[in-house]
Amino acid sequence: MVTSDPDTPPAAPVLTSIDGILDLHAFHPKEVPDLIREYLRSCRAAHITEIRIIHGKGKGVLRETVHTLLRREPMVRNFRLANDRSSWGATLVDIYPPDVPLPPRCAPASKAPVLVSVVPGWYRLLQRIFVKR
Repeated sequence: MVTSDPDTPPAAPVLTSIDGILDLHAFHPKEVPDLIREYLRSCRAAHITEIRIIHGKGKGVLRETVHTLLRREPMVRNFRLANDRSSWGATLVDIYPPDVPLPPRCAPASKAPVLVSVVPGWYRLLQRIFVKR
């Protein structure tokens, strides 16, 4: 059994420069929402307005998560799938520069359930059999 030494300080975070490319392959899916928000803020502060988020192709779950987050973020001007060799494995994001005020975002339309009276097929069949006309 390996135990960590309580006298050993935790590893210090590694500082890297922001270049406008965020590769999500090294991160856990739970970390993605906060990571994307912070990365967008850091890019905007560094005057980087064109960002590439690499989410991979796979089944598209992470891509949809990224796109949902981008739709909600007020600093995002627009986004689209990359049209190069990575195609649907990366998303290109345009954000507003720091000197431009952010437009107000309206809340997304709620997806309230629509109540529709749908009679199951088996019920209609029973009505035909047992109800006199």
